[in-house]
Order: sequence, then C-alpha cells, then structure tokens
Amino acid sequence: MSLEVSKIYTSYGLSQILFGVSLKVQEGEVVSLLGRNGVGKTTTLRSIMGLTPPHSGSIRWRGEELVGKSSFQIARFGIGFVPEDRRVFSDLTVWENLDVAIKPSPGRKNVWTLEKVFGLFPALEPIQKRRGGFLSGGEQQMLTIARTLMGNPDLLLLDEPSEGLAPIVVQQLGGQIRKLRQEGMTILLCEQNARFSLDLCDRLYILEKGEVRYEGTAEEFRKDEKAYKAYLAL
Repeated sequence: MSLEVSKIYTSYGLSQILFGVSLKVQEGEVVSLLGRNGVGKTTTLRSIMGLTPPHSGSIRWRGEELVGKSSFQIARFGIGFVPEDRRVFSDLTVWENLDVAIKPSPGRKNVWTLEKVFGLFPALEPIQKRRGGFLSGGEQQMLTIARTLMGNPDLLLLDEPSEGLAPIVVQQLGGQIRKLRQEGMTILLCEQNARFSLDLCDRLYILEKGEVRYEGTAEEFRKDEKAYKAYLAL
C-alpha cells in the first residue's frame, strides 16, 4: 500500500503551478521532494491534503481516491500535514497545543501520547507550560511536528522543516526524523536543503517549474554527477 500521485494539475486561479506531477511513496519510506522556491513543492503537499485541490489527475492513499475529498476527511485517512509556517497556537502553552490535537485511536497499537512525544522531542517537556508565541523557531518546529503526531498519522507530509533553523537544530531535527522512520512512519519530505534530505530519504523527486525533472534513489542521485552538481545547491 502506498501514496500514489498521478498526473496532477493544480492552479491558483489563472496561475498554473503543477503540470502533470506524478510520484509514489511506499509505506515505511522517506521520500524527498526537492526544488527551489516557487517550483510547486508546497502546492504538491497542499494538493495531497486537499487544501488546494488539483483540477485533474489522481491522488490515492492505500487505494482510496483523495481528490474531491475535504481536508478533514483526508486527515481521517491517517495523513498529517506539517506546514512550512508552523502555525502554532501562540496564546496556548506547549502542553495545550499538544492536548488539543489528541485524536482517539481505538484499537491501534502504536498511539502517540504526551510521554512518547516528549521522548522524541525532549526539549519540549521542560517548556510545556510556555506559550507558543514565546518559543524559538526550532522549538516551534518541534511543537508543530509533535502536535501533528498527536493525531496518530500513518503518512506525514513535512513542508520545509529545516527552513530558517540554526545548523545545530537542523541536525537534531534530522535525528528525530530518522527515529520516526524507525517507528515505521511514512514521510513525504518537501525541502530545498538537498544535503539534509539526502541523509534522510530512500528516494527523491526534483521539481522544476511544476514538473518532475528527476527521480531516483538517494544513492543513484549521489552517483549521477551531472544531476548532483546541478541540484545539490538547491
């Protein structure tokens, strides 16, 4: 079972952004979607999540067609979205941000709890009474991912998680994403930072001007000297 995006075309009004984008994410994989600003990475994630629905094409998760469904219905299929702008509730504490996201999951063996989230993001536990508006960028990013995990997703859509973070925080975040992979989480990672992504992903796709221009494994990409030189500076 997998996520299958097939030939989607998405626009904002008269502005066409995606031109037949296709990609696949197998369960348990980490797949990176790379590209410069404005090439359609975020729009791809928003299309999957139903926030900016494609006007043609197909998006299937575990065999279920998502196109035409609302965002809350898509979330109920086990898909969690971590947006680039984080969107923490600034007036709520860390604990309250997490508590409002708890989703009952009867019958599931692997359920995310506050204790489990604090185990993955230990920096959040001592600041759990601090309001979201007083957190650093790295703390907000950890909180946004943690809050999404409280909904017990099976597929995690991460939009530019390393954007604007200090190198040491990016390194820590990479380790936390690896732990999610070890937990069996399926992840579609949208990034400009090619080096960060290559250390995490099984496979990658590169977008240019709303089209997939490259696809392959991380190992294949490293061995492809022409592609590596062209895209490593993304």
